[in-house]
Amino acid sequence: MDAATRATVDPLPVPDALRGLAERGQPRRYRKGTLLIQEGDHGDTQFIVMSGRVKAFSIDDRDREIVYGVYGPGEYLGEMSLDGGPRSASVITLEPTVCVVITRQTLREHIAAHPEFAFELLSRVIHRARMATQSARSMALLDVYGRVVRLLYEVAVPQADGTRVVAERLTHADIASRVGCSREMVSRLLRDLELGGHVSSVNQRFVLQHTLPARW
Repeated sequence: MDAATRATVDPLPVPDALRGLAERGQPRRYRKGTLLIQEGDHGDTQFIVMSGRVKAFSIDDRDREIVYGVYGPGEYLGEMSLDGGPRSASVITLEPTVCVVITRQTLREHIAAHPEFAFELLSRVIHRARMATQSARSMALLDVYGRVVRLLYEVAVPQADGTRVVAERLTHADIASRVGCSREMVSRLLRDLELGGHVSSVNQRFVLQHTLPARW
C-alpha cells in the first residue's frame, strides 16, 4: 500500500482564506516519517496541512540538519517552487498527518476565480522571507544561548501563573537542529538553567519559570 492514501476531511480545519483552495485539492493521509518534499527536486504541488505536524529542513554532506520550521493545521508548504525552480527545503511528517495536495494548475484556477487570494499567497511568502531573515540575523549576531532562549520564547505559551510552557515535546537534538549548534551544547545550557531554577521539565515539556537571564 502507498504511504499516502485518500482521506476524507470534513469540515476543513483551515482559515477561511484557505478553505476554498483546500476544497479544490485532494486530501491524503500520510504516515509518520513520510518525506513529502525532497530538497532540490522539481515539483508543482503544494501541501495544506489539515492535521498533524510536518518539519521543513535541510541536511548537509556531513548529515548535519538545520530545521527551518515545524508546521501544523492551517499551514501550507511548497509555494516557493511556484517559480519553476527546485525545492528549497525538504519536508517530512513528524506524526500521522493529513494534507490536501494542490497542483500549480489548481492554484492558478483558484487565483483566477478569487484574485484576492494572490495577496494571501504573497503575504505568506513575505512572512517566510522575514522569518528567514530573522533566523540569519540570529545566527550572525546571537550566541548559542541567545538563540536557544529566542526559540524557547517563540514556542512557549504564557500561563496564568506567570510561567511559560513549551507545547511541543522538544528534545535537545530538536533544539540543536533549530538553532544551529550541537546537541551537547544545548544539553549543557538547559542543565545549567534547570540547576539555576529558571527552567524545569514537566511531562516531557519545558516550563520557563520566569523571564530567562539575558546572558549566561
